[in-house]
Amino acid sequence: MNTTTPKRLHAALPTLAAWVAHFRAAPIPVMAGTAAAIDELIDHEDAVDAHTIAESIGADPLMTLKLLSHVGTVSRRETDVETVTAALVLLGIGPFFRSFSSLVTIEALLGDRPDALAGAHAVIERSHRAARFALGFAAQRFDPDAAVLHEAALLHDFAELLLWCHAPDLALQIARCQAADAALRSSQAQLAVLGVELSALQQALMKTWRLPALLIRLDDDAHAEASQVRNVLLAVRVARHSALGWDNAALPDDVAAVAALLQLSSASALKLLREIDER
Repeated sequence: MNTTTPKRLHAALPTLAAWVAHFRAAPIPVMAGTAAAIDELIDHEDAVDAHTIAESIGADPLMTLKLLSHVGTVSRRETDVETVTAALVLLGIGPFFRSFSSLVTIEALLGDRPDALAGAHAVIERSHRAARFALGFAAQRFDPDAAVLHEAALLHDFAELLLWCHAPDLALQIARCQAADAALRSSQAQLAVLGVELSALQQALMKTWRLPALLIRLDDDAHAEASQVRNVLLAVRVARHSALGWDNAALPDDVAAVAALLQLSSASALKLLREIDER
């Protein structure tokens, strides 16, 4: 396991380009459980396939990002590789283990910052819930790209997660701003602290790392009129607003929007949301 500790950011960078350059150079850490799973699988390289590896790493948003960005920047391909399994098939089992056998972990990176580690874990948990909601909505809509919508929701907050890992003081400052003012929008807090919105940074990083065009589109609020994009954005919104319970004042609007997307009554939509959340 890589024990090198990258330099942390303690102040905002001057431009979006500077932020992109910083995160391009910084390691993408993974969950400790993911690193341990890969270390265990590498001892049985001849007996595992792409599906086995995908089951072990596919729930980790930053490992998913790390794999897709690696394939996007090093491989020559004629079509986009949109899922973890497809990326593993393209890369090959041996090359995967050679490329990802020594990984920086979130837990090691933030071992001296339990406050930031808690913040990162909260984002990961929210991402897992968003992914479940996105998959549930997609199944209800019989969407053939359900797996990609699940992945898009899992990845939706990766820039925030990277901020917790590499600039914990700034991430905490944003969190405190929002805690002090419940009406403050996330984008406003990010602009005040970072000078950029994380959504803009994330879009720029996805394009820089040549992530699949569908994933980039699904992450872009500018395409919110498309049903697949609404599928992902509503899943993320519901996960965020219900993170502390189902009494958030924003949830009735979310439920109404989900009902419209899925052509259900509001009561049926709320019932579906609760069922998905209990899975």
